[in-house]
Formats: sequence, C-alpha cells, structure tokens
Amino acid sequence: MELADTWDRSPSGTWFSPEPAAKRVGLSAAGYHQVVPQELLIEANMGQFRCANPEKSEKTKRVLSEIMKEEDNKLDFNKMKSQQVQIKKVDNVPVRLNAAAILREGALYQRQVEEELSRIEKLVDGARDPSEFLEWQRQMQAKDLERQLADIECRRLEGKLSREEAVLARQNLIQENKRKALMKKEETEELMRQYAEKRLQEEKEMRDLVEQVAEGHKNAKQAKLKLQKYKQQIVQEVAEESRELLRQALEEAQEELRKKFELIREIRAMESVPIIRQTFVDLTQTAGHGLNCEMSIVELRERLALLKEAERKAEEEKRDQILEEKQSKQQLLLDTLEQISLHRTAQSKASLLRLEEKKAKSQLGKAAVANNERVTELQRKLEEKVTERKRQAEALKLTPHRNALKSSKNSYEEKHWKELEESRERQAQLLQYGVVSGESAHRMAAYQAARSGGCVIPS
Repeated sequence: MELADTWDRSPSGTWFSPEPAAKRVGLSAAGYHQVVPQELLIEANMGQFRCANPEKSEKTKRVLSEIMKEEDNKLDFNKMKSQQVQIKKVDNVPVRLNAAAILREGALYQRQVEEELSRIEKLVDGARDPSEFLEWQRQMQAKDLERQLADIECRRLEGKLSREEAVLARQNLIQENKRKALMKKEETEELMRQYAEKRLQEEKEMRDLVEQVAEGHKNAKQAKLKLQKYKQQIVQEVAEESRELLRQALEEAQEELRKKFELIREIRAMESVPIIRQTFVDLTQTAGHGLNCEMSIVELRERLALLKEAERKAEEEKRDQILEEKQSKQQLLLDTLEQISLHRTAQSKASLLRLEEKKAKSQLGKAAVANNERVTELQRKLEEKVTERKRQAEALKLTPHRNALKSSKNSYEEKHWKELEESRERQAQLLQYGVVSGESAHRMAAYQAARSGGCVIPS
C-alpha cells in the first residue's frame, strides 16, 4: 500500500495531526512531511493533461498565421502588384443652391463675360504685342537686381562704418568719463572746503546763541509778568465776544419760532375751509396750465385716431413695397438661374471637347511611343531581365525553406532527448535516497516517456 492511500484525509478547514498516519507507515513526522508531498507532486504531474484541451487556442493560431505570413512575404518579393483604379471625379455635382449662392455664381459668370468682352474689344481696337512689355519687365528686373546688390553693398559698408563710429564713440566716452571724474574730484574738494567753513560759522552762531540764552534767563521774570498780563487781556476780550454772539443767537431763535407759529396758524385756517367734493369735467376744455401745446381730451382722441390711420396706411404701403421687392428678387433669381444653366451647358460642352482632344493626343502619343524602335528594344530587355529574376527567385525560394525545416527538426530532437535524460537522472536520485518507491518511480518514468514521445522498457 502506498503512502498516499494511508494518509489520513480530513475535510478542508479542519485541523488534523499527521502523527497517527506516520506511525502506521513507520515514519517520523518530518519524514512523513517530506515523502507525502513528493508523491502528490508525481501524481499531479501524471494527471495534469487529463482535462487539457488538445486544440490550440485562437491566440496561438493567430500568432502562427502571422509568423507564416511574414515568412511568405519575405519570399514573395517577385509578386505582381495591381495598379490602383483611378476614380473619375464628376466636375458638375448637382448642388441645391440658395439665393446667395445663385447671385454669387451669376455675378461670377457676369464678370467672366465682361472680362471676355473687354479682351475682345481690346483685340479689335489693336492691342499691342506683349513682347515689348516683357523686355521692359526683364530690364526692370535687372535694374532692380543691380539696385538690390548696390543696397547690400551699401549696407555692408554702413555696417563697417557704424562699427568704426562705435569704436570712436567708445573712446570719446572714456575720455569724457575721465574728464568728468576729474571735475567731480575738484567739485568734491570745493564742497569739503565749503563744508568746513560752514561748520566754523555754525559753531560761531551756536556760541552767540548760548550767550543770548544766558541773557534771556536774566530777563525771564519780566517776560513772565508781561505774558500774564497779555493772557488776561485776551480772556476779557473773548468773554465779551461770547456774550454778544449768545445774544444774537437768542434773537435769531425767537424770530424763527415766531415764523413757525405764523405758518401753523395759516395752515389751520386753510384746513378749516370746506372742500368741494364733486368736480365737473368738460372734455372739450383744456386743463388751463398755460402751455402752447395744450389740448382737450376730445382733440387728443381725434389726433390719436388720425395717427393710427396714418400708421395703418404706412404699414400697407410698406407691405406692398416688400411684396414688389420679393417678386422682383424672384424674377432676378430666375433670370440668373437661366444664365447659369446656359453657362454650365457651354462649359460642359467645352470640357467634353477638351477631353476628346486630350484622348486623341494621348492615343497619338501612345502610338508614337509604341512604334519607337528604342522603346521596343528596351521593353524586350526588360522582359528578359524580369524572366531571369523570377527564375533566380524560384531557385532561392526552395533552399532556405528546406534548411529551416531541417534545423528546426534537429533542435527539437536535441531538446527532447536532453529533457528525457534529465528526468531519468532525477528518478535515479529519488530511488537512491529512498524517497520514492519503485512503483511511483515507474509511473513517473511512464509519464515522462508519454510526454516526450518515447517508450518505457518494463523491468
């Protein structure tokens, strides 16, 4: 009985101890943990392809097809390429035109007609040959070129001259700066001398001031008495002025209060007069405000009625005018459409004539080219070269394909035998150390042989 059969299995999520199973097979817990996973690994490796899909996935098929396509493209260098079909563009596509487009196209055709008529009139009147104008234009262009070259040379010389002037200006600036520095130095010395004299004068004035202050302290008492008398005199004058101002304010307040009393008395007298509640309105009379434009209600209503009638007539005239303009505009659009159709018909006929002429010229050119001996000789040589290149390409196409298949087969066989040898070495090591039983080793060898495509000789 194998160890896997004696393993005490339990539901997932339930803790169990492997010691009873290890004691039954005569192994320790460490040996049990080492042997059982090895057997489970072998069993899983042998049964891993039971549910596998032998078909290749879509991604694998797509990658293989892309690889094969790339290989074919490398070999199909002599493949004939089809020429792209040229789609003829229709010039006159029917488009629904609005009024602006119709007028714009009509103006365009009218301008073209006027230009053509003016050109014909000039030719009838004897227009001049443009060769003289072209010669004059060439001479003017030559003169312009000479003038441009002269301007370039002048600018170059002006640049050099400006550089020389800049150098001279820099030198003059240096000399001017030196002169200014010398003058500044002299001015500074003069200012220092004046400052020293000023300091001496200030010291002298300070001494005089100190002497005056000392003299003033002696006469301080007399000055204080004089100041006190002066202040008392000012206080008396201010008190008299305040009394006068207060008296005037009192008189003004009394006068204002008297006026208010008089106004209140007049208002009460006016309120005591009875009010006439009923008013009689005459619609033919004016309000009596004395204005020049003043009118009665009746006259105002008559004037409003006349104004409304005038507005109604103006609206009718405007409506009639709009209808006439609309009809004239529609007639203009119809005339313009007729002219446009005529011009388009003429243009289509002219384009057909040009196309026929172009086809005739192209056919004549093709015939002339086909009858040329040099072209025929070159075509023959070209066909010979193409045939030779195709033959060489067919010869080169088979050799690389066969070599590639042979090399891929050899590499696959080498890889297969190398994997088989490595698996046999691992089995021998497991049997040597007693980790795997003989039956398990045999099953493992059978699995490896089935995987690699070999056979197993029974012992």
